[in-house]
Amino acid sequence: MKRYERIVCSVEETLEFASQLGEKLKENDVIALEGDLGAGKTTFTKGLAKGLGIKRTISSPTFTIVKEYKGRLPLYHMDVYRLENTFEDLGFDEYFDGDGVTVIEWAHLIKPQLPDELLWIYLYHQGESERKMILEPIGKRYEQLCEEIIER
Repeated sequence: MKRYERIVCSVEETLEFASQLGEKLKENDVIALEGDLGAGKTTFTKGLAKGLGIKRTISSPTFTIVKEYKGRLPLYHMDVYRLENTFEDLGFDEYFDGDGVTVIEWAHLIKPQLPDELLWIYLYHQGESERKMILEPIGKRYEQLCEEIIER
């Protein structure tokens, strides 16, 4: 499995990189976000939203599990942190197979319910303001997507 790494040195760089990715996303794309607490998962989602043409303010759906936003494509922003040890099927496949883009923070907690193909993005603290991003594509669509955005 191929992995791509990117170091960003500021919140602005994170937002710009995520926005570039958001511009290339298509219906049914699924992004799984993992990493350190406070490393920028919600910030990354804000950048994706910008790339999808969403004007609303993006905030973490920690207490609501899913927030929906309208743009070029709908964005389904999930935070499943509070679902640890929940083994019932909560209907996430309706979002994954829907008409928009799904972003899941703490996705490993619902791994059995995730689609077979998706893009894992890991965000880690690297110094005071730098972040290390590791992109791990699962499936041809996501491999091509990574090649396009990393080569920019």
